[in-house]
Amino acid sequence: MTIRIIRSFFTSFSNPATLISNPSRRYFCTNPTVAKRISQIQYPLQFQESSSQRNLIAVSSLLKRYGFPALDLTNFLEKNCRLLNLDPIKIEKSLKILLSLKPSQEFLVSVINSCPRVLEYDAIKKWEGGIRGLEEGSNLSSLAVRNILEVSVKFELDYDCVLGSLRCLKDLGVSDITVNKVLETHPKVTMMAADKIHDCFEFIVDAFRIDKVGFDRILCVYPGVLAFGIQNKFKRLLDEFKVLGFNMEVIKKHALRDPRILALEVGELSRCLELLKSLKCRESIKEDIFHEGAFKAGYEVKLRVDCLRSHGLTLRDAYAVVWKEPRVILYRVEDVEKKIQFLVHVMKVDIQCLVEVPEYLGVNFDKHILPRFEVIDHLRSIGGLGDEVGLRELIKPSRMKFYNLYVKPYPECETIYGRFARNAEVRSRHPVGMWKLFKPQNNPKSKEDIMNIKSYMDSLA
Repeated sequence: MTIRIIRSFFTSFSNPATLISNPSRRYFCTNPTVAKRISQIQYPLQFQESSSQRNLIAVSSLLKRYGFPALDLTNFLEKNCRLLNLDPIKIEKSLKILLSLKPSQEFLVSVINSCPRVLEYDAIKKWEGGIRGLEEGSNLSSLAVRNILEVSVKFELDYDCVLGSLRCLKDLGVSDITVNKVLETHPKVTMMAADKIHDCFEFIVDAFRIDKVGFDRILCVYPGVLAFGIQNKFKRLLDEFKVLGFNMEVIKKHALRDPRILALEVGELSRCLELLKSLKCRESIKEDIFHEGAFKAGYEVKLRVDCLRSHGLTLRDAYAVVWKEPRVILYRVEDVEKKIQFLVHVMKVDIQCLVEVPEYLGVNFDKHILPRFEVIDHLRSIGGLGDEVGLRELIKPSRMKFYNLYVKPYPECETIYGRFARNAEVRSRHPVGMWKLFKPQNNPKSKEDIMNIKSYMDSLA
């Protein structure tokens, strides 16, 4: 009933004339029957006497006055009908408290949309004094403040408990940038007691033998380091690294360079290293993969597997693709993402095809994939292909074979293909005339050598 009232209220402003067939007969109708029928019409502002209906106009006007988009107001009130039972005066007090935290209309709208309970004065009044427990100079972002309010209202956290967690981070020397990063990605840190945060800090500092600056670096890149328990996560992970033969110096080096290493699951690095040991590829590729050590190589495998899984491959298929095509490890994750996006959105090929043709991820995009696709796409548009060319026929053939099959018969494709175009400039690998330096030197023959050769030939005759 309340939702219908809200809809009729907002539609009445868009076309009010449609609600009354003839407004001129409202007061001057002489027919008693018609007059009685007209008097029974429920006009948009004649609501029943209930608090939710009386507050509809007041709440909607109040939200619009504070910058809430009018187009989104109908859906918002339909989903949060309980706001109509609140006192508009208290709602306005809640809005003023939110603006005192971050005087921004964008912040106000985002926090109301994400957590409508902030309009309840009883839930938000504890923040009336602002976030005053931090040191002067702290500058929390709008997203960080929004996340704090959401967690605080949702879990009914005590004001002093939240500020105690934030103050503990500041006391440990964590910079404002890192505090914002933690609150933006893992706001439930505010639910942690200060002593647990301090225990996590001491464990990481002692385990990696780093100072507060190093801890700040790890926390900024990987804020989730505070979300795991010391016993359940880090100790077991470090024990696994030691069993694999890595000392703390190696672990510290890679952890400071990329703290996301601490996000590894127990046993994940072991599986990646087993995959690397079973690779069957050229020795030069193995040398490039292990160029920075086994620890880094195993972690690079993990990043590629996660990338493939994020696009829909199963864990088993992701490991199979990396094992069949180890050259994918030598490409950056951004390049792998680029190839997958091109495969799915431009070539319109299902991601599962990578299991059958993993070579797609092991070749150069600009020199191999793009020119071949442009040639095939051109031939497809002019009807020059007898059979459909799939991913295997696009990637597997050698450069010369692909040229002879799809480029040579069509002169216009030579400029598209590029590499074997007739007018393309072919640069020599070596300077002109350099071959003369490698020509073996002729040694002059003496008369004695000639006589020996003649006597040997005569003996054969």
